[in-house]
Amino acid sequence: MDFVAPTSLEDALRALEPEDARCLAGGQSLVAMMNLGLVSPARLVSLRKISSLRGIEKRGDGALRIGAMTTHEEIAALDARLLLSQVARVIAYPAIRAWGTIGGAVAHADPAADYPAALVAADATIEVQSTQGARRIAAHEFFRGLFETALGKGEIVTAIHVPAQAGKAAYEKLSLVAGDFAVLSVAAGARIAVGGCSPVPQVLDSQSDFSKLEFVSDSRASAQYRRRVLPELVRRTVERCR
Repeated sequence: MDFVAPTSLEDALRALEPEDARCLAGGQSLVAMMNLGLVSPARLVSLRKISSLRGIEKRGDGALRIGAMTTHEEIAALDARLLLSQVARVIAYPAIRAWGTIGGAVAHADPAADYPAALVAADATIEVQSTQGARRIAAHEFFRGLFETALGKGEIVTAIHVPAQAGKAAYEKLSLVAGDFAVLSVAAGARIAVGGCSPVPQVLDSQSDFSKLEFVSDSRASAQYRRRVLPELVRRTVERCR
């Protein structure tokens, strides 16, 4: 396996052009998949040395631009009233938060992960780039299925853009043990979004209308169980906002 660690985004994008090349961000998901034999990339392109992908930029209007290589730990250190800060604080445990990155988590698109529902709730956009140029994708259009995103060939996540938070926000998740992936999660920001119960985050049109939501069964819980407990998790999230 070929391993490269470019220092510029341009060099990284060129290194990713071969068919079987993969990005290595924090490595918390990709390395685990490689250890299990689920993926065997011919080339790993580390993004660790690309300084332009790191950091949080606070805009004058309160909006945030979060570089893809920003760690969960750095996001957790933001104002606790911000939705993404609340989310980052309950991801895994300190060692994971110190290495894992928001860009890697978003690109991985695990339905049980914490960020997808929160980004949809916050009306965020995902900035992606390839050798052909850059574009932005609304979070609700970015997540397309189980580990499936709107990323095109040769594109990588470069930043997350989060609009200014207009009011209070809250995040609640139900997991088997503290820090685990979500059986269910509810994020309340610009809208209420539900994660963990289907392949993609779902927007809840009202606090009491669950009839249009999709529920699936997996190793963590049955669809029936998720459907039964979701109303209580939504109630708790909305109460926190109030």
